[in-house]
Amino acid sequence: MKSNRTTIMSVGEDREFCRVVRSAIPPILSGLALLLLSTAAWATNGYQLIGVGQCAMGMGGAVVAAPCDPMTAISNPAGLAWLASQTAFSGEIFNPERNTNFGFGNTGSHTNVYAIPALGWSAPAFRPDIYFGGGIYGTSGLGVNYLQPNTPMGTIQAFSSINFMQMAPAVAFKVTDRSSLGLALDGAAEQVSFDETFGGQGFNLISPSWAYGIGATIGGMYKYNDKLTFGASYKSVMKFTHLFWQENQEFLPTGVGATGPVGVSGGEGSYCAHLNYPQQVAFGAAIYPVHKLLISMEGQWLNWHSTMHQFKVFGPWVGTNNVALPLNWQNEWVANLGAQYDLNKTWQVRAGFTYGTDPIHNSDLQANLLMPAIVTTAVTFGATQKLPMRWSLTEAAMHTFKSDVTDGTLLGMPVQPLQASMSENSVGFQIGYRF
Repeated sequence: MKSNRTTIMSVGEDREFCRVVRSAIPPILSGLALLLLSTAAWATNGYQLIGVGQCAMGMGGAVVAAPCDPMTAISNPAGLAWLASQTAFSGEIFNPERNTNFGFGNTGSHTNVYAIPALGWSAPAFRPDIYFGGGIYGTSGLGVNYLQPNTPMGTIQAFSSINFMQMAPAVAFKVTDRSSLGLALDGAAEQVSFDETFGGQGFNLISPSWAYGIGATIGGMYKYNDKLTFGASYKSVMKFTHLFWQENQEFLPTGVGATGPVGVSGGEGSYCAHLNYPQQVAFGAAIYPVHKLLISMEGQWLNWHSTMHQFKVFGPWVGTNNVALPLNWQNEWVANLGAQYDLNKTWQVRAGFTYGTDPIHNSDLQANLLMPAIVTTAVTFGATQKLPMRWSLTEAAMHTFKSDVTDGTLLGMPVQPLQASMSENSVGFQIGYRF
């Protein structure tokens, strides 16, 4: 199969590659094809969800100092020490709207609906001051389905899918009656597949590949008084095993002996890559200015540059054993603000706001065209109803405002400007039970 450009598909946390396409317009598809997997589909913060669970979502993700359910094990495990024994199940419908321009006119993704599950629990263990909890969560993921016929390259077809699930058994203990520490072991599994063709020629990695990662989260909380609580957490880099694909058909050289992402060719055989999940820090404060009102503020730093600066694909390339794709993501700062008000003994209402810096600069759009991690601003709303028999129901909704990025021409050629746009909506429900 001919390849005139290297494409990668990066997803929910994976960015996988594809190849080079067609000898007719070498540079065009080389630059455009640096990425054929959209991983920013599930989130505002790069490809990370604003919050896990519907309470965190309704608070705009500002829960590091204000834990409200057992999903806190994934954000700040120290919060488990301040929760009653409980379990919760969350289901969320996520709807990202994505459009892109490969240089031949705008096209949108034909698949725009995803399901995100989460399950958590917490309870005292061994002693009254030791708490155990954790859960299994959908924390990021992706899927794109682009189909654009009648281009100079023929029909452009791009499909990608990734499922990312994380498990975080956690333990917390109260150091004093005002402070707690927590530790979670973060394990994750991701499944990646994609298929990308230009004019009937391309790279087919449709067979799902699994990778597994491990890391850790530590956290702490301190109740200064009844009206002010501080919280902080550190999540280590999550190291992943390699993803493997088998290319059973040869894809032939179309460049002019170039090495690297532009004009590289490869042959039949096994290809592999891996993508780690970045370290991150969160710190925040929860304030009760008046009775029944909670205001929570949080700041986060995500070290995307360490894991998304470049993406290496290893395999039987001509002249080299790997190709490095220059994604050049920048580190991200995120500000979260949430408020909760107790209307009565049965109802709580919430609202949140999130703003994150864009990890992708305009000048790097060429390398991230199919990875639109460009949304920066989101608003959220939510509520909880306490039901009979210790049950509760929590709902949340999110909207991220549309972001557009445009970057001149592709590799200096007189095609239409490269462009990517994205907005997101989600709605979720969570049912909880207190033991």
